[in-house]
Amino acid sequence: MEYDVVIGLETHAELDTDTKLFCGCSTAFGSEPNTQTCPVCLALPGVLPVINRKAFEHTVKTALALNCEINNFVNFDRKNYYYPDLPKNYQISQNYFNLGNDGFIELNVKGKKNRIGIHNVHLEEDAGKLVHPEASDASYSLIDFNRAGVPLVEIVTKPDMRCIDEVEVFMHTLRNILLYIGVSDCKMQEGSLRFEASISLCRKGAQVFGNRVEIKNLNSMKAVLKVLAYEISRQRELLERGEQIVMETRLWDEISAVSRRMRLKEESHDYRYFPEPDLVPILVDKKNIESIRMTIPELPTKRHQRFVSEYLISEYDAGILTESKSLSDYFEECVKLTSNSPKELTNWIINDVLRVLNEKKKEIQDFNISPKMLVELIEMKSEIGGAIAKEVFSEMSNTGKDAPTVVREKNLKPLSNTAELSSLVSEIIGANPKAVEDYGNGKESALSFLVGQSMKVTKGKANPKTLLEIFKEKLANSP
Repeated sequence: MEYDVVIGLETHAELDTDTKLFCGCSTAFGSEPNTQTCPVCLALPGVLPVINRKAFEHTVKTALALNCEINNFVNFDRKNYYYPDLPKNYQISQNYFNLGNDGFIELNVKGKKNRIGIHNVHLEEDAGKLVHPEASDASYSLIDFNRAGVPLVEIVTKPDMRCIDEVEVFMHTLRNILLYIGVSDCKMQEGSLRFEASISLCRKGAQVFGNRVEIKNLNSMKAVLKVLAYEISRQRELLERGEQIVMETRLWDEISAVSRRMRLKEESHDYRYFPEPDLVPILVDKKNIESIRMTIPELPTKRHQRFVSEYLISEYDAGILTESKSLSDYFEECVKLTSNSPKELTNWIINDVLRVLNEKKKEIQDFNISPKMLVELIEMKSEIGGAIAKEVFSEMSNTGKDAPTVVREKNLKPLSNTAELSSLVSEIIGANPKAVEDYGNGKESALSFLVGQSMKVTKGKANPKTLLEIFKEKLANSP
C-alpha cells in the first residue's frame, strides 16, 4: 500500500541579544555554569519580568521575513509544566495572541518550487540545561541555569512537507533567512538553533492525516533527516501490519539510530495556558512594523534569482554564493571592483576562497584576502599566468599581503624577455611537429598545447600573453 508522508517542524532560534528576555543577565555562550543568573531568571519570590525590547523587535522582524501577518495586539501566556531545568515550573510563552501568523517560505527543491506555510511565529523564554555525568553509574544530573530566560523565537510550520528532501531544503532556507536578517547566529553546536519534527503517514490521497508522532531534542539537521527516515520506515511497517500509530512524543537515540518513546502525546490543554499576569499586553504600532520592515535586507531566495539573471551564473553557483549573506556580499563587492566576467570571480570564490576557508575553519568576514585584493590578483593573472596566480593566492591567504607584494618578495615576476622566450618557442616548435601540423590544419587547441609545454619548461614563469604572440608570429612564418 502507498502512503503520503506529512511533516511539520517547530524551530527554536536563540535571539541575538546581549541580555535575557525578562532580566539583565548576559546571554554569552560558554560561561561557567550558573554565573549568568539573577533572582528574575531563577524565579525567586517577589520578582517581576521586564520585556527585552530588542528581542521583541527581532521576533517582529522574523515574522515579517517569513511573510506573516503581524498581530497588533500581543499578549504573553504561562505554559505550565514541570521539568528540573525550568525554575518557575512554567514557561512564559505565547499561545493565544502570537506575534505573527499565516506566513510562508518558498522553497526550490530539485528545480521544483513549493511553498511551506508558517502557522505562527512567537516569542518565549528558554529553559536551563541539564548536564548529565559521563559515568554510566552516576545517579544524579547537574543543572546550569545560564540559558534559563534566554529569548527564543519559535517558528511553527503547517504540516505542508511531504518528503525528507523538502525538510532538508526548508531547514537550510530558514537558517539562511535568520542569518540574513541578523536575528540569530544559528549555531547548532551551541544550541542556538534547534528543531522538533512531527510526522504522520496516511493512505495515498486520504483527506484525513494519520496520528502524528513528535520527535524532540534534535541537535543537528542530520539528526532531523535520520529520525524522519527511521520514522517513515517504522510507521509504514506498523500500518502494513494493521496496527495503529500511537500519538506520542519520541526521542532520537543517535548511537542506536532508533527513536524511543518519551511520553504519550500531550494535548495543549495539559499545559493549562493562561495569560501571564505579570506582563501587560503589547499594542504593536503599524509605524513600528513598517520601520522594522525597512531593516530587512534582500533575502536569499530573491538574491539567488537576481544573481542568476543579472550575473548570468548557474543556479548551482548562485546557490553556493547566497548560502550566507557575508559570502554573497563579498562576491558583489568583487563584482563592483572589476570589469572581468562574474563567472571568473565565481570560480575563484567557489573553488579557491571557500576551500581555504574550510581548511582554516574561518568565516568570510575573517578572510585575509579582501575583495579588492582578490580582484587585483585576478586581473594580474593574464600577466603572471594561472599557475603563479594560484601560488600567489596561497601566500596571500596565509600572510594577508596583496598580490604585487607577494610577486615581488617571492620573485614570481613572469619571464618577459622576448629574446629568451623566442629561443624557447623555437625549441618547443621543433620538438612538437605534430602539434604544429595540427595548428596548420586549423586546430586552435594545438596552440594552447604548445603554450602549455612552454609554461612547463619555465615552471609557469613565462608571460603567457607574450608566449602566445611569439608562437603565432613564428607559426605564421613557418613553412
